[in-house]
Amino acid sequence: MLQDNYVVGVDIGGTHISACIIDTKQWNIHLENVVRNHVFSQGDAKTILHTWASTIQEIIRTSPTAIQFIGIAMPGPFDYENGISKMLGQSKYDNLYDKDIKTLLSAELGLPPNAVHFINDAAAFLQGEIFVQKLQTNARILGITLGTGLGSAVWNKGEKAFDADLWNTPYEESIFEEYLVTRWFVKRFKEVTGKDVTGLKEILDNHRETTAFATIKDEYAKHLFDFMRFFEEKYQTNIFIIGGNIAKALPIFIADREEFNRFIIYTAILGEKAAMIGAASIFS
Repeated sequence: MLQDNYVVGVDIGGTHISACIIDTKQWNIHLENVVRNHVFSQGDAKTILHTWASTIQEIIRTSPTAIQFIGIAMPGPFDYENGISKMLGQSKYDNLYDKDIKTLLSAELGLPPNAVHFINDAAAFLQGEIFVQKLQTNARILGITLGTGLGSAVWNKGEKAFDADLWNTPYEESIFEEYLVTRWFVKRFKEVTGKDVTGLKEILDNHRETTAFATIKDEYAKHLFDFMRFFEEKYQTNIFIIGGNIAKALPIFIADREEFNRFIIYTAILGEKAAMIGAASIFS
């Protein structure tokens, strides 16, 4: 049990780290203060860890009491129990592969390793959203995060959410993740147009009315539907919460598609706050 009600909640993504103090009595962010920093995830291990640690230290300094616990929402693949990164070949954190992040990060922070715990980012996101949107009366809810990676999680009533770990499920010529994340848009747009873009936002800002985007939009909708149907059949529920950077554009892809009517879809409302609240809930 907690000796006080303040826990650091951290959300680590492919290009960022966000951290805040969560008041676990109210389940809100203390003073609505969030520290965010960009992370160059293909940098060397020492630089990445220093960026993470300095961000966490910056938020710790704002805590009204001493911090004893830090909950971190982390993308997979990752050994969450032991704190060891297993990410490789996913355009993020290759140089942390097989490293004991729990020990290295706690040393940077000057805290004992048992003060730092990890949870899958999709599971943390799902748990935070369910709590805040008051959806706990449902028997089961599935969570999907769409961004630099594909996250999937399952929540059962009365239990904590867990990582469904479906990112590498075989699909078409590769795996589901390769058809549903930011790098798919970059790769596919180059194939269709011969032009380089940085991501979906640039495509939407500059090429939304083109026939190339119409093609890509149809293809992405099919990939997403196929994944949601697979997820639905595996866990026998049609209720979803969808978040992540790509999810902000979700209506563009599914609004006029009747096949998606088979699902009950809630859009994430908390953004990064969901994962931080979910990460802090490890210690509740």
